[in-house]
Amino acid sequence: MEKYSIGHSFFLRIRTYPAVGVLIAWLVIFGIFSVMGRQFFTLSNLVGIFTIVSELGIMAIGVAFLIISREFDLSVGAVYAASAFIFGLLANTGLPSPLALVITLIFASLIGFVNGMITLRTRIHSFITTLGMMMILRGVLLAITKGVTISYEGDAIVPTILARGIAYGFRPSHFWFIALTLLFIFILNRTRYGNWVFAVGGGREAARSMGVDINKVKLINFTISALLAGLAGCIVISRFLIANPAFGAGSELEVITAVVIGGTLLTGGYGTILGAFLGAFLVGMIRTGLLLSGAPGYWYQAFIGIVLTLQRYLRILVQYVEQFL
Repeated sequence: MEKYSIGHSFFLRIRTYPAVGVLIAWLVIFGIFSVMGRQFFTLSNLVGIFTIVSELGIMAIGVAFLIISREFDLSVGAVYAASAFIFGLLANTGLPSPLALVITLIFASLIGFVNGMITLRTRIHSFITTLGMMMILRGVLLAITKGVTISYEGDAIVPTILARGIAYGFRPSHFWFIALTLLFIFILNRTRYGNWVFAVGGGREAARSMGVDINKVKLINFTISALLAGLAGCIVISRFLIANPAFGAGSELEVITAVVIGGTLLTGGYGTILGAFLGAFLVGMIRTGLLLSGAPGYWYQAFIGIVLTLQRYLRILVQYVEQFL
């Protein structure tokens, strides 16, 4: 009877953590790619994955907050690309790069604010609102640049702070990603605002009855989502020292996939920032692992879809195991 209680209690506790599915998937896929590709389990490759994941993961943090509050943002990839261009153009005019960074982040925040205002005022679903914003930003960016890549010619202050190599391939963006993850974990789990985010996503009327300003919370989350996408865009131009209109194409779906794989429900009210962190790593690991194992690049999206589907069934498996213990 004691053994039953211990096993039952253990699996019951596991089942309550949204990130458990992605953690299991992460361990399984990491093991598979380590066996299939000799160069996968090397420091240089793992650090390279971390570099890709840092930009994707920073966007995933903001999108996770938004999805938990029961909204979507499909414009993050376009904000990412536009922010890289704006930062590069401003710095190239001779503006100090820290000031260019601030202006770029303000621009990104305003895009998120506009997304939120249109969604909340008109009651058009955020899926449609942000899809429209994505198309507007992409179209304007292509029209202005005519698809031409620009080179970064500004000072080295912000590129050094955000993305220049340190040692063994590590970059400041890795630490920015970890710091932002810890910050938003604290906000979501340890602050009143985090409770409001869960309440808004879990039940609109219940949240309103508790005195939560639903529109204010959602508007802040839209702004956070775009702000972090803008920061990721500044990181990518600081890393490559170029900006291309194609940057971030399709990344909005990768970001949402990372968040959902991490255990966040699309219906809102449930999720973790740690899950988004692990989900971003899983997506980056799959991208790199398939290439190193010799698989054609077009299998990447199919593999992501398989993992996204299996993640749901991993949680169901945990529930079944718990029932039999």
